[in-house]
Amino acid sequence: MSCILNSRIVKLVAPGAVEPASPLRRELLLGAAGFAVLSSAAFGSTDPTTGLKRWGTGNFRRFGFLVYEATLWAGGEDPVRPPLALRLTYKRNIAGKDIAEASVKEMRGLGVADEAQLQRWGERMAQIFPDVRPEDRILGVHTAEGASFLYNDRLIGRVDDPAFARAFFAIWLDPKTSAPELRAALLRRV
Repeated sequence: MSCILNSRIVKLVAPGAVEPASPLRRELLLGAAGFAVLSSAAFGSTDPTTGLKRWGTGNFRRFGFLVYEATLWAGGEDPVRPPLALRLTYKRNIAGKDIAEASVKEMRGLGVADEAQLQRWGERMAQIFPDVRPEDRILGVHTAEGASFLYNDRLIGRVDDPAFARAFFAIWLDPKTSAPELRAALLRRV
């Protein structure tokens, strides 16, 4: 009752003045503003490839079976330097832990890190990478600060370690990659 009385007094004493918000109204307004901010972050996400130039696309096969299609975007004329983004569109069911293990195996083969580092990175990737089904997409974004990963356009994790980002993207972009045909297709400008 005092809130109603106060608002009437404000109108009488100072016409045009803003009446004080009730505690309930204030909570509702703050809640609506918070929802708007969260909604724009979740649903109005910006495309991480915006501002990057699309380079090539290629397929990765293992034992003759199509595993995924890869597409590369880069920020400059050198597609192996950050910023860059690599999207894998999966064509098979694969467990997230298997994706992490395969990534560690590839990095080990390139000699880009010691075993302790590979173990830490493998554990982190196992936390990030979900199980995938055909047509699921994982987009890796490499910046100078590290790497971010999106699963079907939703952020699923970050690794704030430039050495990890270099090693991870070397799986596809290093001249010593185990998939040289895919590397050639990715580095071919469209």
